[in-house]
Amino acid sequence: MAGISLAGVLLPESVAYAAIAGVEPMHALLAALIGLCIYPFLGTSRFAVVAPTSSAAAVFASAAAIGGPPMGYALVGLTGVLFLLAAGLKAGFLGAFISRPVLRGFAWGLALTIVLKQLPHLTGLAVQASKAGPLVWELLSRATQWHWPSLGLGVAALGLWLALHHQVQRWVLLPTSLLVLCLGVGLSAVFDFGARGVALVGGISWQPLAWNLPALGSAHWLQAVQMAPALLLILFAESWGSVRSLALQSGDRVDANRELLALGAANLACGLVQGLPVGAGFSAASANHAAGGRSKWAGVAAALALGLLLWQARPWLALLPLPVLAAVVVGILSHNLWPRAVLTSLNLGGDAWLALVAAGGVLVFGVLPGMLLAVALSLLLALRRFAQPLVAELGLLPGTRDYLDRQYHPQTTTVPGTLIMRPEEPLFFANAEQVFHVVRQHAEAMQARVVVLSLEVCDDLDSTAVEALAELAASLERQGRHLLLARVKDRPRQALIRIGLTHAVVGGVALFWSVDDAARAAASLKTPAAGSSPARH
Repeated sequence: MAGISLAGVLLPESVAYAAIAGVEPMHALLAALIGLCIYPFLGTSRFAVVAPTSSAAAVFASAAAIGGPPMGYALVGLTGVLFLLAAGLKAGFLGAFISRPVLRGFAWGLALTIVLKQLPHLTGLAVQASKAGPLVWELLSRATQWHWPSLGLGVAALGLWLALHHQVQRWVLLPTSLLVLCLGVGLSAVFDFGARGVALVGGISWQPLAWNLPALGSAHWLQAVQMAPALLLILFAESWGSVRSLALQSGDRVDANRELLALGAANLACGLVQGLPVGAGFSAASANHAAGGRSKWAGVAAALALGLLLWQARPWLALLPLPVLAAVVVGILSHNLWPRAVLTSLNLGGDAWLALVAAGGVLVFGVLPGMLLAVALSLLLALRRFAQPLVAELGLLPGTRDYLDRQYHPQTTTVPGTLIMRPEEPLFFANAEQVFHVVRQHAEAMQARVVVLSLEVCDDLDSTAVEALAELAASLERQGRHLLLARVKDRPRQALIRIGLTHAVVGGVALFWSVDDAARAAASLKTPAAGSSPARH
C-alpha cells in the first residue's frame, strides 16, 4: 500500500521535474523506475526513494541549455561514474563530516523550501524566482493575479489530507495521499477543472528509449565532465541528508559507501537510457515514511505500481490537478515544518547553532550552498578546536595509581620535581608546537627536573608532531631536564623509533606504557652525568 501511494506521488512529481529539465515526462518517469528498482538491492535505507529531484533537474536544465538534452544525459552518466569511483575509493567517510545539528537544520530548511515551492501550484501562478525568499516576495507582490479556484481546491485538498491522516486513517486501509489524489482526479473528470483554469498534469506520451551513449562533440563532453562534480555534490548532499535524517528518526544505521554505490549505479543506468538524474529526495522519502513503508521493498512495489499506472492509467493521470498534488506534498511534509529537532539541538549547546546556519543557508542560498556552508563551518570549528593548545596537568589520586586532571580533581597530589602533563587533543601539525610550548612554560615555572608527557589521546603522530617532540626533548635536555613519554600507543611509538628519538644517546627519550610507571621512574631518577641518558622502560 505504501508503494501504491508512493507511485501516486512520484508520477506527477516526475512530470513536474521533467518540465523543469525541459524534456518529455517519459525521461523523468523512466529514471524514477530505474532508481526504484536499483536502490533496494544496493542501498541501505529502509525509507529512501531514489527518483528525480527538483535541484538535480535544475542542473540538468543548465547543461541542456549549453549542449541540448544529449549533454544533460551525458552529465547524468558521468555523475554516475563519479559516484561509482567514490564508492570504490570508500569516500563515504566524507558523510561523517556532516554533523547531526547540520542534518537537523538541513532537513527542516529543505522541508520548508519544498513546501514554499508548492505555493505557485496552489495559487495557480507561474513565478520566475527559484529561491525561497524571492519566491515568496514574488507571490505576495502578485497576489491580485492569484487563481482563486486553484487556491480553494488546494486548501480543501490539504484540509482533507490532514483530516484523513490524523483522524480517519486508522479506520481506512488506503494511504491518505492516494485517497486525496484519486479524489482529485475524480472531481477533475466530473467538473472539468481544466476548462476552469486549474492547471492539470496533462498528457503523458509513451516513447521507447534506447541504451546508447549521447552523440556529443568533445567540447560538450568536456563541459559535462566539468559539471559532473557539482551534480554529484548536489545529489549526495540531498540524498545523504535525507537518508541520515530518517535513519536518526528511526534508529537505523546506514552505510555512506553503499549509498554512493546505489546512486552511482542508478545514475549511470539513467544516463544510458536518457533519463534524468536521480537521488534520494527528502519529499519522496518522507512520503514513503508517512505512507507506512517500513522496508526497501516499498520502492519495488512503487516501481510496479508506477509501471502499471503508466500502462493503464495515463489518461486518468492527465486529469490530476496540480493544486491537489501540491497539497499532498505539503501534507506529507507538514510534520517537519515545526523545527522541534532544531530547537532541541539548540538546548544542547556546543555546535548546535550550526542547525540554524544549515536551515538558513538552505532557505537563502539553496540546497547545495546551504549544506556546504554548514559543513564548511563544521570543519573550521573542528580544526579550530583541534588546533587549540589544550594541555592538562595530572596528579596522583591518593590510594590509587590513577592520574587525573588537577583542575577538576584538586585532591590529587604531585610528584616532587616532576611535571606530568597530558595533551587533551590529538597532536598534529596545527597544534603540536603550541602544545609543547605550553609544556615548556609549565616546566620552567615550577622548576621541574623531569617532565612526563602522557600521549594517550594520540593514535598517531605526523612528521611535524614528531619533529616538534624531538625539539622539546632537546630543549629540556639543554636546561638539565629530562622528558619521559607515557602511554605511547604502537603507531606513534614506531614513529618515534624511526626518527631515533628513543635511542640511548644524549637526548634519548624513555617510553612507558603507563603514567604511573613513568612517574615512579621520574621519582627515582637522579641527575645524570654528562653523556648519559635516563633509563628506558
